[in-house]
Amino acid sequence: MPAARPRILFVTDLAYPARGRRYGDEDVFLTSRLREEFDLALCHPRDAAALMGAFDAVVVRNSGPVLGYLDAYEEFRARALASGVPVYNPLTGRGDMAGKQYLLDLTDAGMPVVPTVGRPEDLHRLPRADRYVVKPRLGADSHGLRIVPAAEVSARSDGDVLVQPYVDFAYEVSFYFVDQDFQYALHAPDPAARWRLEPYRPGPGDLDFARRFVEWNTLAHGIQRVDACRAPGGELLLVELEDLNPYLSLDALDDTTRDAFVAATVASLHRFLGKSEGARG
Repeated sequence: MPAARPRILFVTDLAYPARGRRYGDEDVFLTSRLREEFDLALCHPRDAAALMGAFDAVVVRNSGPVLGYLDAYEEFRARALASGVPVYNPLTGRGDMAGKQYLLDLTDAGMPVVPTVGRPEDLHRLPRADRYVVKPRLGADSHGLRIVPAAEVSARSDGDVLVQPYVDFAYEVSFYFVDQDFQYALHAPDPAARWRLEPYRPGPGDLDFARRFVEWNTLAHGIQRVDACRAPGGELLLVELEDLNPYLSLDALDDTTRDAFVAATVASLHRFLGKSEGARG
């Protein structure tokens, strides 16, 4: 008899109203392709903790910001770690999966990131600017983000927010990786239309820039998105390191690139499941 196919619980919120993105469409497409290799069931993130014990692994995809279901996410995370159920992406990520602390750590390390501080007494460490971005430490999907004039930034920068200089960037660009292997890049030519994306051919040094953050994150398996902006001086600066449930903008790809990404993800999941099975056995 043929060997049993791996059973995957695919966590997604098909109805999440993401601005400029169609979460449901992307995950319907991706699961239609993954079903060729795996036995797969979809569930809402609030149901993942109760259901995951019946599966070989959990894949977290377009599940929306965890702030909308923080209690359920914390229960899911605790149960997964206690039971040893493999989660993809693995729960050891150092990027957005663990909050926004990495922006402070990378700033302190002198990495090419939009300079970030988290305390009022550290505002002097930021480059002078006419405007500053103030966002919650636990924010996601731009919730709570404010742009304030320099005269107000001190009053707005309590310990629950992060502060960055407002960067008048030329455009934003995202680099997509599977298991630390580069897959494709997309950019938003219009800074006012973040999710109106077009294919981007990385220039000299662009991939080296992105790989520095993927390597820093040390995730051997999983999907990561490195979001950056092209600063006025021409350099790239990290905006976010998405390592929990990055939206993939698969609808912006041509068929060849999309098929290659799916194949890379399938191969990654097989490697991840094989490694996880060996560790649990």
